Amino acid sequence: MNNRRVVVTGYGAVSCVGNDVPTFWESLVNGRCGLGPITRFDAAEYRTRIAGEVKGFDVTRYMSPKEAKRLDLFCQYAIAASDEAMEKAGLPKELRDSGIDPSRVGVIVSSGIGGLQTMSDQDRLLLERGPGKISPLLIPMMIGDLASGNISIRYGAGGPNLGLVTACSTGCHSIGESFWVIKRDDADVMICGGAEASVVALGVAGFCALKAMSQRNDDPLHASRPFDLDRDGFVMSEGAGVLILEELEHAKKRGANILAEVVGYGATGDAYHITSPAPDGDGGARAIQMAMRHAGLNPEDIDYINAHGTATDLNDKFETMSIKRALGDAAYKVAVSSTKGTTGHALGAAGGIESIACIRAIETGIVPPTINYETPDPDCDLDITPNVARERKIRVALNSNLGFGGHNGVVIYRKFE
Repeated sequence: MNNRRVVVTGYGAVSCVGNDVPTFWESLVNGRCGLGPITRFDAAEYRTRIAGEVKGFDVTRYMSPKEAKRLDLFCQYAIAASDEAMEKAGLPKELRDSGIDPSRVGVIVSSGIGGLQTMSDQDRLLLERGPGKISPLLIPMMIGDLASGNISIRYGAGGPNLGLVTACSTGCHSIGESFWVIKRDDADVMICGGAEASVVALGVAGFCALKAMSQRNDDPLHASRPFDLDRDGFVMSEGAGVLILEELEHAKKRGANILAEVVGYGATGDAYHITSPAPDGDGGARAIQMAMRHAGLNPEDIDYINAHGTATDLNDKFETMSIKRALGDAAYKVAVSSTKGTTGHALGAAGGIESIACIRAIETGIVPPTINYETPDPDCDLDITPNVARERKIRVALNSNLGFGGHNGVVIYRKFE
């Protein structure tokens, strides 16, 4: 197992700041925020009336209108990001006659919530017109594993195929578990990441009831303020982030362009509270330490951390504690940023989207900024790359995501050598 190295050969993104990786990355580096008033439904009575909606998404670039009607929006986003990732990796859309063994290509593209719009629409139909009017596609459009299922069918990928749910760490865990699938020789290629489309009335109402989201409705561009003293909650967004992971020799044999190497993965539980991170940062710290142990890295080897950084009071405070607990004195020397100031919080898609940010940071030597940082918080005293991108040699980048239920996920990427 330890001799099988895992590399990244492709990535694809759909986000509120760009529907492909080049546009997404340009927006991150320039701090171009994608948040604005909700347009999908009338949010006038909601406590929070802003979100990061995907804009200009043309599903007919990827499938026919008839096919699109059979898929919830989160699956459409997942397929779009997967198509870009496959093209970047130089992999064919049809694996069966490509010379690549399709049984050695797997998929873990997951959603934290799944087809919430489909569920909401069909529930309303049930109440208004009765059970006889429910669509036979309700279940296959609603359940979260169908991102992986549809992607597998689309490309003919017959390897390990599953979806997992760990709330906001879903995308991160999907990549990490795919790393182990390749390490243990159950696949040579994994299509992996997260997708989410929960900017719907029920989803927004639920998070409003938790009082977890920002109420800066009159100033959406400055509403998501990770690590800032005056932060007042996260701003929900949507999209998908998908990576192609590949066993090194398999990638080299077909002449693939290697973007980075995956070297470590950590997954832990806080065992503390359903919504609050552990106040001592222990669970997040152990996830970082586990990933570093698998990677054979020391704290001073970490150059960049793309933090979960949701802009909620407890997350940012306790996540800072977890980084300091895991890295010790080296925590003050590492470049940290939360790109959620720009993108908002894409929930189960966050780990996929933010992993792409880590890989692009390695490729370009640019640390994307934490925008909207105005007032320092003594409890968040790390170098969070405020407001302006910074050039820095980045050999090792770490993506961290935390989810309701006390789920902690960390994946470490290294410049391929």
